[in-house]
Amino acid sequence: MSAAAFDLRREAPGTLGVSGVLSFDTAAAALEAIGRALADGAVARLDLAGVERSDSAGLACVLAAQAQARQLGRALAVENMPEGMRALAQVCEVDDLVG
Repeated sequence: MSAAAFDLRREAPGTLGVSGVLSFDTAAAALEAIGRALADGAVARLDLAGVERSDSAGLACVLAAQAQARQLGRALAVENMPEGMRALAQVCEVDDLVG
């Protein structure tokens, strides 16, 4: 994996694991890939334990993925949000949205 890459993997049933970087450079592609996984069905959790680095675009990606899930009539729980992303969510006052 390159320095500015992300990876998605199917983990436990219903869980999509994200690893690598969620940043301005990768967020659009990550959201597109997450959206495809959501459209394929059976994704209820987004596990961010493998995210090494993120910025505001990464947070926006997670919020947009949750919005896409809602549009599909499903909830998308966010698990293991990195501390830096959680702090950014608090500063932006969206921490209630990402759980």
